Amino acid sequence: MNILNIIEKKRDKKELSKDEIEFFIKEYTAGNIPDYQASALIMAIYLNGMNSRETSDLTMAMANSGETLDLSDISDIIIDKHSTGGVGDKITIILMPIIAALGIPVAKMSGRGLGFTGGTADKLESIPGYKVDLSIEEFKQNVKDIGISLITSSLNLAPADKKIYALRDTISCVSSIPLIASSIMSKKIAAGANKILIDLTCGSGAFMKNILSAIILAKTMVKIGNNLNKEVRCVLTNMDEPVGKAVGNQLEIIEAVNALKGNMPKDVEEITYALAEQILLMAGKATTQEEANLLIKETISSGKAFEKFKELVKKQGGDVSYIEDLSKFKNAKYIVPVPAKRSGTVVKIKTESIGKTSSFIGAGRINKTDKIDYEAGIIINKKINDYAKKDEPIAYIYTNQENKVEEAIKQIQDSFVLLNIKRIKRRTVIQTIK
Repeated sequence: MNILNIIEKKRDKKELSKDEIEFFIKEYTAGNIPDYQASALIMAIYLNGMNSRETSDLTMAMANSGETLDLSDISDIIIDKHSTGGVGDKITIILMPIIAALGIPVAKMSGRGLGFTGGTADKLESIPGYKVDLSIEEFKQNVKDIGISLITSSLNLAPADKKIYALRDTISCVSSIPLIASSIMSKKIAAGANKILIDLTCGSGAFMKNILSAIILAKTMVKIGNNLNKEVRCVLTNMDEPVGKAVGNQLEIIEAVNALKGNMPKDVEEITYALAEQILLMAGKATTQEEANLLIKETISSGKAFEKFKELVKKQGGDVSYIEDLSKFKNAKYIVPVPAKRSGTVVKIKTESIGKTSSFIGAGRINKTDKIDYEAGIIINKKINDYAKKDEPIAYIYTNQENKVEEAIKQIQDSFVLLNIKRIKRRTVIQTIK
């Protein structure tokens, strides 16, 4: 088999065989195919696409390119939830204790933040003592002991995806549906899931900017699941504005704890319930969304979800006293209001820009080696269709870097569009595809 022949086939809009796809993934991962040839094939896929069978074969080849995790000794049903990312997305931290409290095992690996999107692992690490770097044995034992563990992956999962993703970025081939779908699904399959729920964010603060592209991606991932005998559901959620009010690690933990106590911002509540309902249906814990909804409400109102989160924090070395008394979290040195430049209704928030400003003031990474300031972040005070008077705070900056305050204020002001009209606001939960 020859990489040149494989490139030629896809260049000429022909279908690649399973063997050809597996050959490319195996040899590229091993370093036997140079980047310039891999780039040619990736570009051909970007331009000419892949059919459903090719995309499924690519997914499995990448999933099998490194280590895989077997969780079958924990449960017959392993449900993994994945978010395509965004700004202020603390849903995993709220959702998973609810699910575990309802008796569904939660073995969840989450990533770190990079660029304008935050990472669940970083948010959890803002709790003093919380360890996200556990061995796989500890990870699985925690799930067996208390029904939940949230860590970051220490396995070499889908290394082919890491190489291809980095390559796609350098040759402007990121926005390819087959490549995006196989990237997401390969990591979930390698992590041991047999049922996969995707929170597919869509809007100005998401990777997918428009609904049509998001629907196509969702249907592609569902089809991959069908081809591989794995149940996949996608919930499309609105990322035209930050999720909730808090953006930044410690600030999002505080908002998540309050949510687990029943004090949820409306959009956080809608997303959490929509995802939890689908997980309960997939796990067979409920037969209707109404039944699932009642179970979720009872788990939160009874305090079981909050107690399960405390159990998780304690099990992974975190100081539970911070969860019990949120005032123990130390505030950033500078808390600065961002005044509205004019009076009007917020008709648009450039959400990606908010995420970038959060990173700029210390809450995120531009490069993988950057150190995060857990106290840094932004509290959104006005959301879409809220009215703000001139000089009224539209947001608050939390930072320990005084020299960045002035620029951060300008960036946030530029991210808010205020006019003397109201807009038709897109629903928080747009659609479920299964």
